[in-house]
Amino acid sequence: MLDTKSVLEILRPVQDPELQKSLVELNMIRNVAVDEGKVSFTLVLTTPSCPLREFIVEDCQTAVKKLPGVESVDVEVTAETPQQKSLPDRTSIPGIKNIIAISSGKGGVGKSSVAANVAVALAAKGSKVGLLDADIYGPNAPNMFGLSDAKIAVKQGSEGEILEPAFNHGVKLVSMAFLIDPDQPVIWRGPMLNGIIRQFLYQVEWGELDYLVVDMPPGTGDAQLTMAQAVPMAGAVIVTTPQTVSLIDARRGLKMFQQLGVNVLGIVENMSYFIPPDMPDKSYDLFGSGGGTRTAEELQIPMLGCVPLEIALREGGDNGIPIVVADPDSASAKALIAIAEQIAAKVSIAALA
Repeated sequence: MLDTKSVLEILRPVQDPELQKSLVELNMIRNVAVDEGKVSFTLVLTTPSCPLREFIVEDCQTAVKKLPGVESVDVEVTAETPQQKSLPDRTSIPGIKNIIAISSGKGGVGKSSVAANVAVALAAKGSKVGLLDADIYGPNAPNMFGLSDAKIAVKQGSEGEILEPAFNHGVKLVSMAFLIDPDQPVIWRGPMLNGIIRQFLYQVEWGELDYLVVDMPPGTGDAQLTMAQAVPMAGAVIVTTPQTVSLIDARRGLKMFQQLGVNVLGIVENMSYFIPPDMPDKSYDLFGSGGGTRTAEELQIPMLGCVPLEIALREGGDNGIPIVVADPDSASAKALIAIAEQIAAKVSIAALA
């Protein structure tokens, strides 16, 4: 007999490929309806950026079509991003489900570019996203979002000053650059740095966010310690280039997060190879090759992806239009979108583990 119960039973063996658990048991199959031979239901994914969305839908349809009398299967796909687990010694931010640090061992590896494009890619898929520019001494995120001339409102709240974030490309943004003159250096010692990062965390009207992406400064200093000790983080992503010097520092940054009890989601190899604009079929390993993959294998850390170096990627950062928006079909944009999907998937796995 074709009814709601038989549909749920036939779907019970179908698993989420990442979580390795039954969709039915995870309550990801909802609103099952049967109208003669027409079956419909809602598939609730753990992130709008699920990289295996089409495969899961296909598995569901294939399973239901095995039932006698089924003529058609209509699957409505939505998403509910899970909340990261709270920790007793760290203060969660109301409304923010997951905090993701994008970090690097050294400067100049394109960490801010990766952070900006990952945030925009997640937002483009339908997630509510914010970006906190924690690189207080070198705040570049506003320029990458086309907000270099923007100012953010500061108002008085019940617990002091509250900042209203800027917004562009679907992402809410807070940066030190909004609070100082363009050429003004930030000459601060550690305690002041700690204070402004905590203000960006707790005294900003972030609202409801699925992901708060944090663009960390390079290295293993005060900003990393403040983030790791202040809030429960969903995980950290380490950005490196293939060259040995970058990889050495990347390993140090990775080990730092592990020692602080922060889950390392994986490694991103940026500037993996150069694609000349007049010869798109050719590539050149300007900084070596395979270094990120070898490091990931040695440390048993996931390799999230490799991003090629393209002129359009640099131009997007300079013009304030991230490459995932400016040219989503380019090689670098496709790599960054895939990396964003991998990050979202691993965050969901950690939250539901």
